Amino acid sequence: MLDTLALSPGVILHCIQSHRFKQGVLSVQFVRPMDAAEASTNALIPEILLRGCRQAPDLRQITLRLDDLYGAAVGTQVRRVGDYQTLGLSCSFLDDRFALPGDRVLEPMAEFLCQLLTQPVLENGAFCREYVRGEKRNLISTLDAQRNDKQAYATARLLKNMCRGDSFGLPRLGTVSQVRRITPEGAYDHYQTVLRESPVQIMYVGSAPTDVVAELMTQGLSGLERAPRCLPAREEFHPAKPSRRSQRQAIAQGKLAMGFVTPITYDDPRFAAMQLCNNIFGAGMTSKLFLNVREAKSLCYAIGSGYYGSKGILTVHAGIDTCRYEETVAAVTEQLAACQAGQITEPELHAAREAVLSGLRAIYDSPGAMEAYFSTAAIGGLGRTPEEYARQIRDVRVEDVVQAARTVGFHSSFFLKGTDHE
Repeated sequence: MLDTLALSPGVILHCIQSHRFKQGVLSVQFVRPMDAAEASTNALIPEILLRGCRQAPDLRQITLRLDDLYGAAVGTQVRRVGDYQTLGLSCSFLDDRFALPGDRVLEPMAEFLCQLLTQPVLENGAFCREYVRGEKRNLISTLDAQRNDKQAYATARLLKNMCRGDSFGLPRLGTVSQVRRITPEGAYDHYQTVLRESPVQIMYVGSAPTDVVAELMTQGLSGLERAPRCLPAREEFHPAKPSRRSQRQAIAQGKLAMGFVTPITYDDPRFAAMQLCNNIFGAGMTSKLFLNVREAKSLCYAIGSGYYGSKGILTVHAGIDTCRYEETVAAVTEQLAACQAGQITEPELHAAREAVLSGLRAIYDSPGAMEAYFSTAAIGGLGRTPEEYARQIRDVRVEDVVQAARTVGFHSSFFLKGTDHE
């Protein structure tokens, strides 16, 4: 189902030929090491590119061009995949099978996407100042909005503390101070480095054969001067010194973030068991944290857990009254201990398994979801298809989950204290 083809050194095309959808998806991502020095610039560049190219130098011309292509859409992509950051553009468009007789959509869409990526509007040998200024404002607003999501802020601070010295602790979009320092000249110089050196991952989902897409993308990117560099190997995670930190803000509800570590990562044969362990422990409304800490003990307004398989980090987040911090930490620890002691029932495992399998089935519900899964898997080196992973999930037994749980140990916490009574 998935065809992978090297178009040139450092340029890889992944094609999923499917006749299920009326829409096709095509994305081009440049892959960079996650680096604090360039994270904000990488996040900004796709937004600048989407403001215009030589053939369509402003948003109005871009809109007209997309309207001519049956209302196609183009968007930016800035992803974090383990130790890597990607930047690029993706488009969705009517599959050629549904266009009017004689019309083609994929060919002009691929051409336009490559024009947006490689032929930006320039001013005095750099990016257009107006475009850079406007997109810097937008990116700063996005970063400010993330900071205003207090639970996400607490978890980000926790990960930063746990991952000092590791790229996983860096914010995906960089920081406000970094964005403010970006200049049109500096951004354009870095953009040229990105085009020249970065590995390129192209993903297509639609009805066209692989050789047709390969020819279109080879032509579209033929003008690039390339000297690709290999990405550094994935870093082995070494957690920083454990810590318990807190901060007070003028918020009504405290935000607790707890961090745990496990040696089980994506490429570990126990990964499926660890994901099910996370679901049983804290992911969803059938989890131990939800049923016992929230429902039975009423210690929190909301609670859940997340598992970062690229690093072997499990986090717990909870909205609580500030005065119930110690009680909540003890209750969370108690539920993890229950998993480690084997207090997991077959119904709990069944509910967790069905939740994961449902998510895997949903990958095939849209070309966009397929693009996201398979391109991320390719960049992260995850060699499992959804079907293969589903088989692994079905094979997990209760004792496998218990053994996975026993590898989990508490590491750090971050508590954003509210102004409620202590």
